[in-house]
Amino acid sequence: MMPTHPPRSARRKPSTRSLYGLDGLNFFLADVRDGLGPYLAIYLVAARGPGEGWNPATTGLVMTIAAIAGLLVQAPAGALIDRTRHKRAVVIAAALAVTLSCLALPFIGNFYAVAATQSLAGIAGAVFPPALAAITLGVVGPKAFSRRIGRNEAFNHAGNAASAALAAGTAIFFGPIVVFWIMAVLAVLSIGAMLMVPADAIDDDMARGLAGGDDPAPNVPPGGRTESDQPSGWRALLSNRALLIFAALMATFHLANAAMLPSVGQLLARVVGQDHATSLIAVCIVAAQCVMVPVAMLVGARADAWGRKPMFLAAFGVLALRGALYTVSDSPYWLVGVQLLDGVGAGIFGALFPVVVADLTRGTGRFNVSQGAIATAQGLGAALSASLAGAVVVGFGFSAAFLVLGAIAAAGFAGYLILMPETRDAGEAAGAAGGAGR
Repeated sequence: MMPTHPPRSARRKPSTRSLYGLDGLNFFLADVRDGLGPYLAIYLVAARGPGEGWNPATTGLVMTIAAIAGLLVQAPAGALIDRTRHKRAVVIAAALAVTLSCLALPFIGNFYAVAATQSLAGIAGAVFPPALAAITLGVVGPKAFSRRIGRNEAFNHAGNAASAALAAGTAIFFGPIVVFWIMAVLAVLSIGAMLMVPADAIDDDMARGLAGGDDPAPNVPPGGRTESDQPSGWRALLSNRALLIFAALMATFHLANAAMLPSVGQLLARVVGQDHATSLIAVCIVAAQCVMVPVAMLVGARADAWGRKPMFLAAFGVLALRGALYTVSDSPYWLVGVQLLDGVGAGIFGALFPVVVADLTRGTGRFNVSQGAIATAQGLGAALSASLAGAVVVGFGFSAAFLVLGAIAAAGFAGYLILMPETRDAGEAAGAAGGAGR
């Protein structure tokens, strides 16, 4: 006889402490999850310098190696989160691995040692997106998931903006080394926030996309699970046409989006000089993050009422508009103003991506590995974006590059409109198909 699990309704609802823990986790991990990010180049080139063998070329190579390492483990990281019943421990271990890998930098100078530590940080960082989405789904359940993910994203963007502002203010007095102190403090605080979420508050079956007690699959009787309530085979994912289309569209979104801000930075450097361009890019980042906060909250609050498709179409439309508007003027004020639209597109994307994946994988038990696989496609799109934009800039100029990126976004808009179904009500169908196909 298969063991039965009590229905979710028989368990206590998420406690205020658990929900505040999710808030804190997303806020404090915002800076930790990406490691040093752009600060790595600043530290290695400015603080270590050519005297120790560091220049833009060697620094860029380290960052590329770390990015590839993180990209290769996206799907395995999702599979780990699907399988493990120790999600809190995985998040804490990943936070410690990223932080210690970065804190080691002041004590090592060898290229291979730096590349190894940053690759470890990239691998550990791949755990965070599926882990945070899984823990959230396991705590609040599918019915409250879209609203809660919007709140998660709002706290994540607020954390990014706060840490960037703190780093900018304190680096004036303490130099580039201050980013290491900030990361260490935030890592400790993120671990404390994770521990605020009790282990028994996370429904591990629901967290991987299997039906929970408040959302039973059609073949699961109330109050229990059957032998068929098991993860679907991989064929169920590969035959999911909507999931494959979504993966291609997400790669398209990143192909259009990833190179826009770096290209704006290069254009600003040509117009106002390197020193002022750095400051303006920092303003762009912080301002866009501030726009993402209310956008993510709005998306989370209205995704169930308005549907996912209209919102994702808006994200592609805003991205296409951004590409076109960059060509109007090279005034720094205009470029920074247009960059604010990144907060709209990215805010929608971040809040809706895990929701749509949850819709399409509900009942399969493959929610997190699907997130990882699609994230790999996104990473490939982002990697190609930089090369594509750079080649167009060299051959035809910045305006042509922005127009090409905008045209790709417009193609993504058309693809989503024509090929992608509305997934808001796909959960029940996915659960039924998962139950019938297992």
